[in-house]
Amino acid sequence: MRVIVVGAGLSGLMAARAASRLGHDVTVFDKGRGIGGRLATRRIGDATLDHGAQFFTVRSDEFRAHVDEWLQADVVREWCRGFVSDDGHPRYVGANGMTSIAKYLAAGLDVRSNMLVFSLTRNATDWTVTTDDGVAHTADRVILTAPIPQSFSIMFSSGLEMPSELRSIDYDRTLGLLVTLDSVAHNIASPGGIQFADDVFSFIGDNAAKSVSAAPALTFHANPEWSLAHFDDDLDVIHADLLAAAAPWIGDAAILTSQAKKWRFAIPQRTWPDACWVDATGTLALAGDAFAGPRVEGAALSGVAASERLLN
Repeated sequence: MRVIVVGAGLSGLMAARAASRLGHDVTVFDKGRGIGGRLATRRIGDATLDHGAQFFTVRSDEFRAHVDEWLQADVVREWCRGFVSDDGHPRYVGANGMTSIAKYLAAGLDVRSNMLVFSLTRNATDWTVTTDDGVAHTADRVILTAPIPQSFSIMFSSGLEMPSELRSIDYDRTLGLLVTLDSVAHNIASPGGIQFADDVFSFIGDNAAKSVSAAPALTFHANPEWSLAHFDDDLDVIHADLLAAAAPWIGDAAILTSQAKKWRFAIPQRTWPDACWVDATGTLALAGDAFAGPRVEGAALSGVAASERLLN
């Protein structure tokens, strides 16, 4: 069958990979310049910074099987087993940044970036997916993996329905700060991660301690409350406020460069009880971290579930 996946984040790539392994003809569209969604890694000079998802854990045997494959392929590695003390749960990171995972999953797939899906039309026996370049693509199955509000927008403009409980799922926002430093004279202790650091930051990551960056570089994520309160501020103001809040953690190191980041759909505030949602025709599915559980594991397993439900 011809399968179109909308979104080249983790969920979309897992869905596409699963469909491809079943022998189907798969195309992935993503409106961004690159792939990975929140598996986002930025290079600034000699520094490499994860600025979306910082790490992931494994809680299920199903996800363990995938992660074992990634470990075998040197795509991921263990970072630590807790940030304050050893709690026995490995925290994994991409070997060369979290984008490493997306690049591995996309290998061999037809992934088309800078392609916004403009409309979705249900025909008698298949679908027409129209991209913003005006090209109409035919598909037997469609999997939408964008954040729920974006998937809803595609469906609503096409006269398609989704359950009201699903379309009402909202997401926490995250404001972030990336800094490169002249030294490691900062105040982020080994192993290089601090959760709920203070009343501004929900996470601070030392990219060099993660062995992602060759140069000193820190990632700061503001908590949902602070992010919501400041999200609509001018980006220069956000940047300045985050730098001021980060100063105690930066310590005696000097900042070489800094950037502010905005994530509108960072973490779903609640999740759908099933691993994905499939329409009444059994030919359209929605997947993502709003389904099988938030974070990396949920997004991955939701994508796999969507492919299995539509194609098996």
